[in-house]
Amino acid sequence: MYAITGITGKVGGAMARALLDGGERVRAVARNAQKLQPWAARGAELAIARMQDADALAEAFSGAQGVFILPPSNFDPAPGFQEAAEVVAAVSAALDRARPKRVVCLSSVGAQAVQTNNLSQRTLMEEALGRLDLPVAFLRPGWFMENFRGDIVSARDRGVIDSFLQPADRAIPMAATADVGELAAEMIRETWSGTRIVELEHEIRLAPVDVARIMSAHLGRPVAVREVPRDRWEDIFRASGMVNPLPRMRMLDGINEGWIDFESPPDKTVKGPTTLDTVLRRLFEDFT
Repeated sequence: MYAITGITGKVGGAMARALLDGGERVRAVARNAQKLQPWAARGAELAIARMQDADALAEAFSGAQGVFILPPSNFDPAPGFQEAAEVVAAVSAALDRARPKRVVCLSSVGAQAVQTNNLSQRTLMEEALGRLDLPVAFLRPGWFMENFRGDIVSARDRGVIDSFLQPADRAIPMAATADVGELAAEMIRETWSGTRIVELEHEIRLAPVDVARIMSAHLGRPVAVREVPRDRWEDIFRASGMVNPLPRMRMLDGINEGWIDFESPPDKTVKGPTTLDTVLRRLFEDFT
């Protein structure tokens, strides 16, 4: 049996479907019982646990052959990443008590960066789980293609996308959430010892100008990219309700400056099959 946290999201959901379709037993772990009901209908066991509750997590992980850890995303963290530290402590304690045969943890491209940024939350988790006497694998995908969901309305209504990824023609590693989940399902059924890192991206690296080109094809009219000046970022993020935008800004700096990237060269990363065209088509369908 495999215990999956974050199962109500895209990555966890894709992983659970792959395992269930392969005849595996799945234990769905989440804090909201109502959101777990579709998984109960598919035959999954249910476990209610918050990611900050070590006792509830240990019970949810008990008896599992493998555990998938999907840390909560927080793009407006408190200074010092206090919330992430609480999750890291609870997850580490729970895994140490439950002692599954293996652990797969969703991390991120650039988790190895020493510069403090929003992805440092993933660095903290990697450091803590790496100290456990368990087989642990960190899955580091590139920039999620689904992140461009926020640009759909602007592209459709105004023919423009505002890009914080700069320069607009600079290609970066990207991955579709479906590929991330399916690879996680493969990894958790494998056997290894110690700690391993797996980096995932689509076979072609893409830039914001490629996003605009594909959106143009879907809409049948031009879509332009407008780079958002760096000196406007803080005001824009604070106006959207963020209290501590600096970690997010530094994450974007890291991608744009190249210090957030994979550790492996491109010929050593795992390649996901889902194209950006496929992902954007699905996103446009959500808005029709």
